[in-house]
Amino acid sequence: MTRAVTFLHAADLHLDSPFKGLSDIHDEIFDDIRMSTFHAFDRLVDAAIENEVDFVLLVGDLFDNERQSLKAQLHLRDGFERLKNERINVYISYGNHDFLSGNHHPIEFPDNVFVFPSEEVAAFTFEKEGEKLANIYGFSYEKREVIDNKAKQFAVRDPSVPFHIAMLHGMVHGAKDHDPYAPFRLDDLLNEPFHYWALGHVHKRQILSEEPPVIYPGNIQGRHRKETGEKGCYIVEMDERKTRWRFVPLQSFVIVNERVDFTESGSIAEMLEALVHFMEKRADRPHLYALEFMIGRKQHERLGMDGRLDELVELVNEKFLRRGQWQYIYTYDLYVIDETNRKDDLLFLEQIREVMGEIDVFHEIKDLYNHTKARAYLELESERKLLEDAYNTLVDEFKKAR
Repeated sequence: MTRAVTFLHAADLHLDSPFKGLSDIHDEIFDDIRMSTFHAFDRLVDAAIENEVDFVLLVGDLFDNERQSLKAQLHLRDGFERLKNERINVYISYGNHDFLSGNHHPIEFPDNVFVFPSEEVAAFTFEKEGEKLANIYGFSYEKREVIDNKAKQFAVRDPSVPFHIAMLHGMVHGAKDHDPYAPFRLDDLLNEPFHYWALGHVHKRQILSEEPPVIYPGNIQGRHRKETGEKGCYIVEMDERKTRWRFVPLQSFVIVNERVDFTESGSIAEMLEALVHFMEKRADRPHLYALEFMIGRKQHERLGMDGRLDELVELVNEKFLRRGQWQYIYTYDLYVIDETNRKDDLLFLEQIREVMGEIDVFHEIKDLYNHTKARAYLELESERKLLEDAYNTLVDEFKKAR
């Protein structure tokens, strides 16, 4: 008989996230946004039960802050109780946001939950019907910063166990917009015969390798304008011949960060129609929009757009709020371009984005980041925003020059 296991791989739940930049959102949907990480976790539990998994892997940053709220801890515990009732184990490694020494008043989880207790790589053995089926390896951050290459500390134990699964919350070389904790290169993960690498920390979903699978599931709910698209987890089915995985979306709403070209619109009414049409293409589920509106200089003057764009956005938001699946523009920028140079201007803005997307920001500031005194003045949130702020500054200067 072929031996097999099925598990759910998720990371970066960030329960109780403050959703910075969304405080001015409309009251009708603010509660949906505030509770979205909790609802995404509830869907995670549902997915584990519906897919009859053997266990769940949660690879770091279950909480958004080391001072974990009682509300978030109790919500997590209640979900774990539901999994216990279905005889589903949970394996947890804590990351840089919820490191072990930061939570002075942790609550007790049910006995189906296994937490990696330190920064030393350890292993739990999963058994089913008295048979050892999988060794699950990992570690937890004891403090916020883990600068060692922890990947090199993973080693397979007891080869008689059929499956070996590693949990690593850290940054692969070349990743953007994340703190360079537990850094590693892909080659570091291929030196030991692990069957699956369950990664966390990077919020963009990506598959670094298929043989063996090395996977970032991303976070389970987008929380700002750069965390776009569907968010969720992976269901993994593993037997002695093959490993299969599939993505399961969990998010309460999707964040969209796109450009809307108004340069062909001859009137406010046409702009309204174009914007409604743009948003209706996604009206099957809730969306939050961070948009860039493009308009010609002469068109801007002729239509008197100063102040009117605010009214236009308000009208569109009100229209979609009356529907069951809300759509909402929470932030936008207006870029006025010269009609005679429209293609060149749009191409220039695209080139700025492409170039900035290739910058390894943490490599550029590594000397500051590793300096004992300068490090104290670097805020985590500002580091994530470096590229976005730089892009906005360049665009503003571009607008002035035009």
